[in-house]
Amino acid sequence: MKLKFMKYRKLSYWISGLLVALSILSLATRGLNYGIDFAGGISMEVTPVSADYTIDKMRHALADFNPELQSIDNKSILVRVGLPKGATDAQQNQRVAEIKNILGDNVQYSQVQIVGPKIGGELVRGGILAVLFSFILMAVYVWVRYRGGYAVGSFLSLVLDFIIMFGFFSVTGLEFNQTSIAVILMGVGYSINDKVVNYDRIEENIKKYHKMPMSDLIDLSVNEMLRRTIMTGVSTILAMVALYLFGGTMLQEFAISMTFAVIMGTMTSIYISNVILYHFNLRDNEEK
Repeated sequence: MKLKFMKYRKLSYWISGLLVALSILSLATRGLNYGIDFAGGISMEVTPVSADYTIDKMRHALADFNPELQSIDNKSILVRVGLPKGATDAQQNQRVAEIKNILGDNVQYSQVQIVGPKIGGELVRGGILAVLFSFILMAVYVWVRYRGGYAVGSFLSLVLDFIIMFGFFSVTGLEFNQTSIAVILMGVGYSINDKVVNYDRIEENIKKYHKMPMSDLIDLSVNEMLRRTIMTGVSTILAMVALYLFGGTMLQEFAISMTFAVIMGTMTSIYISNVILYHFNLRDNEEK
């Protein structure tokens, strides 16, 4: 059975417009939930002196600080606690003293780091520059790799990918940190790769089927690549499910956001970049 993707091209525009509007509105009103990397906080690597002092007991003891705890190995635990906005050096040191007082002699400290607001601001700027630089490089790549409708479709879907990914973090309230930047870049890179594969098949079919209507040709090309697209996406998502189930608390958000990135990249490849090609006379470009 061949799926008729182009039949729903108008609906795809409405859904895409709604997602972009929702993303922009959420970013403008709610913003991003910056994690310790960007907002500043305390990071401690500790080792319980007794097997009875479990990570759950530690989480309960530090509940007032809303901590993030992760088992690094069979012994060590990473403790991360946020700081009040604009916290001074004295307040930062006081928070460290309070945490050590609560944990007492139950743990040994391997490492204690404080990420102040200034360092957090520098990391934010670095993350933004990384996203902008990658966006420019990807845009240049698709513009050089393709011409005409292919370039427009790739570029618009690339913009859409970035907006929706940032909107996803804003709407869900997931912590936005350096790992989130990596997820966005990996997700958009996955999406671009999927678009390139689909475009290559469309270019091949244009040369083979000279009289086939463009909507049918695009549907044919997408269907021919659909099995590969689904298998690639499912295998990646299965890996994320394993991370979510067995990777600990700190990797759960990575798994959730990466799963969304894969689904989003697949959908924008089928319903945005390919649909945009429908509005261009690609056969004239081939003849030239």
